[in-house]
Amino acid sequence: MIKHIPNILTIVRFILIPFIVASMLVQNYLLAFILFTLSAITDVTDGFIARKFNAISNFGKLMDPLADKLTQIAVLTTLSLQNVIPVLILIIVLLKESIMVCGASFLYGKDIVVYSRWYGKLATVLLYLAIVASMLTKQFANSINNPILLNIATPLYALALFTTIFALIMYIRTLVTKGFINKDDLQKEVIVEKKEKE
Repeated sequence: MIKHIPNILTIVRFILIPFIVASMLVQNYLLAFILFTLSAITDVTDGFIARKFNAISNFGKLMDPLADKLTQIAVLTTLSLQNVIPVLILIIVLLKESIMVCGASFLYGKDIVVYSRWYGKLATVLLYLAIVASMLTKQFANSINNPILLNIATPLYALALFTTIFALIMYIRTLVTKGFINKDDLQKEVIVEKKEKE
């Protein structure tokens, strides 16, 4: 039963997306914050359970990051449409995620290991904090008199974008220079193909 929990939590994150967006559209940012935080908690929890109990599955490898990306993009798109954040933030995040997906698709089926780097994780955390700050400042805008608190999301987005761009550059650099591809395995494939032709 435990081995199915990570996948169930991943599915829950997909289910939460429309409810988060709907909450934002009706200006209930407090509920959106709660659901968004719940989504983040399930993300951490399913990863922990999968590693702790060796419950990593092909479904989880594919759908877990997809749930994260769709959640972030859905929330950022909504914030952009509501003029809470500049559309440039959404474009940069979309560009980064598109390149990551294209890279992953290119390497699909290869014997590759793509490690999560600290700057990628930092970008995700900063973006999460910036989104949370946007939600809470929108919810309590009339109660906050401190201009610094009202604009706390701005420096967070700036840091998140900086680390996102840096992570994207490092990903492309590594992809181009190291290729993430085991060249020995590619050579083996060539040898096998030659033998089959003979």
